[in-house]
Amino acid sequence: MGKVITNIESAFEHLEDGMTILAGGFGLCGIPEHSIAAIQARGTKRLTVVSNNCGVDDFGLGVLLQDKQVDKMISSYVGENKLFEQQFISGELDVELTPQGTLAEKLRAGGAGIPAFYTATGVGTEIAEGKETRVFNGREYVMEEAIQGDFAIVKADIADTAGNLIFNKTARNFNPLCAMAAQTTVVEVEKIVDVGEIDPNQVHLPGIYVDYIFEGENFEKRIEKRTLREG
Repeated sequence: MGKVITNIESAFEHLEDGMTILAGGFGLCGIPEHSIAAIQARGTKRLTVVSNNCGVDDFGLGVLLQDKQVDKMISSYVGENKLFEQQFISGELDVELTPQGTLAEKLRAGGAGIPAFYTATGVGTEIAEGKETRVFNGREYVMEEAIQGDFAIVKADIADTAGNLIFNKTARNFNPLCAMAAQTTVVEVEKIVDVGEIDPNQVHLPGIYVDYIFEGENFEKRIEKRTLREG
């Protein structure tokens, strides 16, 4: 069966309550808009979502918070979402804050089949509480476990029909890492081309990690914070 689908909702037929979703994106850059909308429409509940952040109140992953579909967030930055803050303070949302580099490495390790690794980041802070620590060459390190997910939702620029991906500049961010660490990876792209049209040297992520490819339209691509220079 081919990987290209024309209805993105079909990629989530086996998404169930309580599953873990790995979501690419950084702020609102490179977020999988159509996949998020499909999950929102499906109404799946009690989700654990792993993402650098949780969008904004009315866009990106923030819409899943609005519909009370997320029980737990594993993130590194959450400062742009007031609803996130409200649900966290009220106890509705479980939050596991993780240093950004550590979060990236947890996903990379998950995709590589490495169960855990040691890092100096977080030693001596609340991040290290309850975790194993060891000393290497006179320096203390904390052990962090890898992350794997049931589904990854990813945004890329170009895909061929075999699932080989090219990302657009900084929209690459967490997307490849999420794709590698999930059982099922759903990718939405700006353009799909035939196999052979992408130079193998230009492939950012090989198609072996990709299960579904959807060519989307009308991506909003909102800007999280617009800054203009005076004068």
